[in-house]
Amino acid sequence: MAAGHPLRVLIVDDEAPARNRIRDLLSDCALKMPIEIAGEAATGEHALAMLPECEADVVLLDIRMPVMDGLEVAQHIQKLDEPPVIIFTTAYDAYALKAFEVHAVDFLVKPIRLGRLFDALSRARSITPLRLDVLRELKPEARTRLSVNERGRIHLIPVGDIVFFKAELKYVTVRTAEREFLLEESLAKLEQEFLGRYVRVHRNCLVAKDAIRGFERATNADGEGHWVVVLKNVAEKLAVSRRQQHIVREFGRML
Repeated sequence: MAAGHPLRVLIVDDEAPARNRIRDLLSDCALKMPIEIAGEAATGEHALAMLPECEADVVLLDIRMPVMDGLEVAQHIQKLDEPPVIIFTTAYDAYALKAFEVHAVDFLVKPIRLGRLFDALSRARSITPLRLDVLRELKPEARTRLSVNERGRIHLIPVGDIVFFKAELKYVTVRTAEREFLLEESLAKLEQEFLGRYVRVHRNCLVAKDAIRGFERATNADGEGHWVVVLKNVAEKLAVSRRQQHIVREFGRML
C-alpha cells in the first residue's frame, strides 16, 4: 500500500442504507485525509469479482451477509497476491468482539462513528494483514465455497459442486463435473472441515458421498483385483484402497 496515493476503500454491505452511511462518513473523512471510494458491493461474491480491478487498499467488510458472510469472504480475499487491508463492520455481541480484540482484528461496531472510522483508516497503512489461521479460528464453521487464485482473480468453487479431492504432491486437485482446480490446502484438514460430507476411499482421495453411483471390480497392471468408485457426472473411476474397502459394503447397502 503506497503512502503517496489516496486510500482507496471498497464498501461491502448487503444493506443499501448501511452502504450509504459509510459513503457519507468516508466523504467526511476525506476532508482530513486523501480517500477515494473504490466501489460498493452488496455481496461477498460481487466484492471478490471487483477486487482485481478496483485496486482497493482497504475493504470495509460487513460480517453478517446472506449466502457468504464476511469472515468467509475475508478468507477468500487472502488468496489474492496482494490482499487489501480488511476492516470488519459488525453488530456482533461482546463475546465475538472480544475474540476480535484477542487476535488484533480491526473492526468497527455499528452504528459506525466518524471518529472511530477515521482512526481505523489512519492506521490502515500499518495494519498487519490478516492470517488465514486466525480467520478460520474466528469462523470454525465449514466454508460454503473454496477459492483459488487464477491469473490474479479469485475463482469460487461451491462445495456442493465438488465431486472429489485428490492429494498430489503439495497440491490437492479439486474435481467438479466441469473441470479441475489446484488447491494449496491439506487433505486432512479438508476432511475434518467437511466431516460427514465426504468419505475417504484412499489415503490420497476424498469423495463426495452424494456423488457415488456405485462400485466396480477392476484389475491393476499386476493382475490384482480391487474396487473402484463409479461417480455421477464424472467418467474417472477412483481406486479404493485395501484399508477403505469397508465403504463398499457400507455404501452398497444404501445405493
